[in-house]
Amino acid sequence: MKVLSCLLATLLALVPGLLRAQAPATAQTAYPFRNPQLPAEQRIDNILSLLTLEEKVSCLGTNPSIPRLGIVGTGHSEGLHGLALGGPAHWNRRHEVPTTQFPQGYGLGETWDPDLLRQVGRVEGYEARYALQNPKYATGSLVIRAPNADLGRDPRWGRTEECYGEDPFLTGTLAVGLIKGLQGDDPTYWQTAALMKHFLANSNEVGRERTSSNFDERLFHEYYAVPFRMGVTLGGSRAYMASYNAWNGTPMMVNPVLRDVTVDKWGQNGIICTDGGALKLLVREHHYYPDSAWAAAQAVKMGINQFLDDYKIPITNALKAKLLTELDIDRVIRGDFRVMLKLGLLDPPGANKYAAIKDGPEPWLTDQHKAVARLVTQKSIVLLKNEGSFLPLDKSKLKTIAVIGPRADQVLLDWYSGTPPYVVSALAGIKAKVGDSVKITYEETNQDNRAVNAAQAADVAIVVVGNHPTCNAGWANCPDASEGKEAVDRKSLTLSDEALIKQVRRANPRTIVVLVSSFPYAITWTQQNVPAIVHLAQNSQELGNALADVLFGDYNPGGRLTQTWVRALSDLPPMLDYDIRNGRTYQYFRGEPLYPFGFGLSYTTFRYSNFRLGGPKFNKAGELLVSVDVQNTGDRTGDEVVQLYISHQHSVVVRPQQELKGFQRVTLKAQEKRTVQLTLRAADLRYWDEGRQQFILEKDDLNVLVGPSSREVKFQQVVRL
Repeated sequence: MKVLSCLLATLLALVPGLLRAQAPATAQTAYPFRNPQLPAEQRIDNILSLLTLEEKVSCLGTNPSIPRLGIVGTGHSEGLHGLALGGPAHWNRRHEVPTTQFPQGYGLGETWDPDLLRQVGRVEGYEARYALQNPKYATGSLVIRAPNADLGRDPRWGRTEECYGEDPFLTGTLAVGLIKGLQGDDPTYWQTAALMKHFLANSNEVGRERTSSNFDERLFHEYYAVPFRMGVTLGGSRAYMASYNAWNGTPMMVNPVLRDVTVDKWGQNGIICTDGGALKLLVREHHYYPDSAWAAAQAVKMGINQFLDDYKIPITNALKAKLLTELDIDRVIRGDFRVMLKLGLLDPPGANKYAAIKDGPEPWLTDQHKAVARLVTQKSIVLLKNEGSFLPLDKSKLKTIAVIGPRADQVLLDWYSGTPPYVVSALAGIKAKVGDSVKITYEETNQDNRAVNAAQAADVAIVVVGNHPTCNAGWANCPDASEGKEAVDRKSLTLSDEALIKQVRRANPRTIVVLVSSFPYAITWTQQNVPAIVHLAQNSQELGNALADVLFGDYNPGGRLTQTWVRALSDLPPMLDYDIRNGRTYQYFRGEPLYPFGFGLSYTTFRYSNFRLGGPKFNKAGELLVSVDVQNTGDRTGDEVVQLYISHQHSVVVRPQQELKGFQRVTLKAQEKRTVQLTLRAADLRYWDEGRQQFILEKDDLNVLVGPSSREVKFQQVVRL
């Protein structure tokens, strides 16, 4: 009897697995998970009850599709500055598709315009839906790896091009804008899912697979994690990628903060994925676990639910060794299905308005998407110098322009770019702007003194220089020490082409330098000797048109720097010093920068007046309204970026010398005056108390500062916290 009872118990235990393994296809539509009227968690409960263990393991990849149940999930596409279904990395090898390409993240940051980034996100998300759902293409994915919420704490970082800058509040605000654009405005469904990269403190390339970023909990909560937290709590992102590096000795993909902070405290309940190949690095490079089974088990327990790696054998071995249970897998893959539900992939197509994006002309060929690309590029351009109002140029007073430099007739794409439907180089944009009324000569280099000769014969010389985003070299190789990219950090901040600038400047004092670059350069000679300098990032399909718009005054530049540009490499702490209090970023930098954080010039002038606070203290909602009147005192329309900073006077802990806590980019017509209102939130003024493991708002005297950059304060006033 006992043997019979045991046999019966064994058979009963096998029944659910046998039933779920043999569920008939005809019953698919009757499954409760297909019912959009049921709560999401109830639908996911049903899915999990139907899956075999093998199917659950398969859901730990980047596409949780279950053909047996008719569940069609979606994978990932890159999208840092335009949907990447092509480009130098050939992101979509099966079917490369042209898509709208914007300036690199560094350029998007220099717009200081979260609403504009929302437009960028809308374009990307729409094109992702179209490429996937249009029968002609039927390719791509709906989880978009963007934005990059890492902070550019050091200009030597090879991937500076991907970030929005060095400030956490600015980066977080811009990230929220892109996330909302990608995910859309529907209350039920997402257009696409925004997956932030790379959590956390991932800003060195050399040794990134084994190095540890070391700093205290205060910097974790007050600096490095801020953009990610804002992306989750304010932007609604429910997906991010863990970085290769360790924090204080613990690799990020198995760091308890994934679970304890992002999930338990922030409410992140979707996808947490590894970076490519990161699982094997836990064993081979970090030497953190004896084998891949241990590594995989701990990653799942910390919250990882998608592996960009060969993970199935390690997971299977972990299950066999009882390092991992089926319940552990159930717990994490719920997040994958939460994202699939938000994308509407398990619902009837008619219920989801984004499922209808598949008809009509290719969106990347429409005037609307081209116009957004041009506007974003215009707004990203930073005027660094304009001595004697040298710019804008008046083409009616010019007969000859010499366009010179290795970047003049190029639009260079980076590793995370897609394939643009067209590109307009600086040379092409200038030619189109002036037409046949002005003679254009072009020289790429000064070989045989041709650039100098062209400059001497011209009314104006425009020198277009900058880095090459892929270094025009192999994966981990940049022959020029001042260049960087993924896997390569910069060893120099010197612009190699400054020698060409010097030659041209000597030949023609009326020289303009256009720096097309993915990061700062220490261009001290150029700043001292050239009358006009503009900066813009790489990659935009509209680079040449937007640049010409600025050079000839059809658009007044209003971009602002998002990183401190130092004068020399010696101004920087050691590369692997992640404690920014040791002189990093505008918050702690002690020297005199070449260009400060928030800096940028205009063709017009602005006057600040009538600075006032909404009251003597913060209101019951913990907010303080800061107002200032800004007037365009020039004769042309222009953009001003009003920036709000704070500094603590008597804090009980070490605080930054300045912190950005508000900003607004405003467009003013000639002589127009407008009141700009910024809200200062007490919640943004707290510090992290490691002992109490919480944010603390202390009583303190707070200096509130307003101006056009971190180094130019127009008004300030002390309030009591």
